[in-house]
Amino acid sequence: MTTGAALPPAAADGPLELSAGEVPDDGRFANADLRPVPVAERHWTTYNFTALWVGMAHNIPSWTLASGLVALGMDWKQSVLTIALANLIVLVPMLLTGHAGPKYGIPFPVLARASFGLRGANLPALVRAAVACAWFGIQTWIGGEGIFFLAGKLFGHGWANASAVGGYPWTQWLSFGVFWLIELAIIARGMETLRRFENWAAPFVLVGAIALLIWITVKAGGLGPLLDQPSKLGWGHRFWPVFFPSLMGMIGFWSTLSLNIPDFTRFGAGQRAQVRGQSLGLPTTMTAFALLSVLVTSGSQAVYGKPVWDPIQLASHLSNAMGVLFALLTVLIATISCNLAANVVSPAYDLSNLAPRVFTFRGGALLTGVVGVVIFPWKLISSPQVYIYTWLGVVGGLLGTVAGVLIADYWIVRRTRLDLAGLYRPDGPYWYRAGWNWRAVTAFAVGGLLAVGGSYSAPGTGPFPAHGMIPFLKPLADYGWAVGLASALLLYAGLMRALPPGRRADVIRAPGPTG
Repeated sequence: MTTGAALPPAAADGPLELSAGEVPDDGRFANADLRPVPVAERHWTTYNFTALWVGMAHNIPSWTLASGLVALGMDWKQSVLTIALANLIVLVPMLLTGHAGPKYGIPFPVLARASFGLRGANLPALVRAAVACAWFGIQTWIGGEGIFFLAGKLFGHGWANASAVGGYPWTQWLSFGVFWLIELAIIARGMETLRRFENWAAPFVLVGAIALLIWITVKAGGLGPLLDQPSKLGWGHRFWPVFFPSLMGMIGFWSTLSLNIPDFTRFGAGQRAQVRGQSLGLPTTMTAFALLSVLVTSGSQAVYGKPVWDPIQLASHLSNAMGVLFALLTVLIATISCNLAANVVSPAYDLSNLAPRVFTFRGGALLTGVVGVVIFPWKLISSPQVYIYTWLGVVGGLLGTVAGVLIADYWIVRRTRLDLAGLYRPDGPYWYRAGWNWRAVTAFAVGGLLAVGGSYSAPGTGPFPAHGMIPFLKPLADYGWAVGLASALLLYAGLMRALPPGRRADVIRAPGPTG
């Protein structure tokens, strides 16, 4: 397939870098955070990527994914199957988009310039940044909630029943603020600090989860009660209407990372490190953590008569002070580990891409922290239905659309060959028309409409009408991520073949030094 201009010379998958002076210094499309990582600084190994995924997967929202499926009526086998399948599926776009990181040393917003244009890349970058900011707020609220509940076990009745502000005790808002400040203090020290934190945080959190399983097993009188909790859905007609939207929700959970994985793989020592690290880290870790989660949740149903799908609420049943302190430390490390890697790095790069002269990586991270506070994250996790169907389903559909465009452009249209210097120059091949590639925007708009246009909610459980926002698209809503990815991929590839970029159709004068 051609794009109206000659492709760069074929190159192996080995790392490439630019010579001094190839990236303009005027600050319009580049700063220190957006420029390609020098080959000498690409040294993340298989272990670093595996530890990154272990650290991100072992967190409270990951736990609530699996335990939430139990709360929706699945048994432990159905829940683990759903999550394992979802993570095997989402691993594919992660490996495809992650390929550009070790090869070119570029983050996601710069990779998106090849398909959307130098200015158009801000569209998918801001969509992804908005999602990541919301996730940051959710994770920070959960971390603060962990401090609040478990500290209440240590400080007594007065802590948990303090006077209310905005519907919550002021001590809970204090816990939220303390956790928020801890996160920003760590990320301000940069990516190397994050890498080192992930390396030791990952095994610690796993030990904490296993300890919780041992505790609930002893409390339930053995593994039998944990494994014997029956499915309320069976495997027939009641199961499948829950399974498919849940599967898309599970995929939607990592849909942000399936886009911004180049933000991490750009530091990789080679393709083998990122492929092996992600393959070892994501599906195995998420499946194992899901198994721990559903077993513990099933055990809570056996012990307390109903499933306790929030591990913080479950840990609050601990009576031993040392056990509470250990649980508190585990919650803090687990949530920080995931939140910083998954939800601060990406919007920091996105905001830097929007205004390289204004935002550095650290400035973008601080703004992410502010936005994450003002989106009312506590409302997004108010119930399994809202969390899995409404939030994760819609997010997955939109981000799957972006992934479809990126994969089509990098693998089908360009066959992994990019003009690296051209990604930073308004006089290069990715300027298109005024910095925008209308084909990518069209594919994004159509794919997004098909993916989320039919979104619906059961009466009284969500913000959408029961018959769907666009009723005739309702049958597609349960498959939003797959619909968005496939439709955008096919449409973009088709438009690039039928109407390839050319001088008359796309290229107009690039802006001057102050443009």
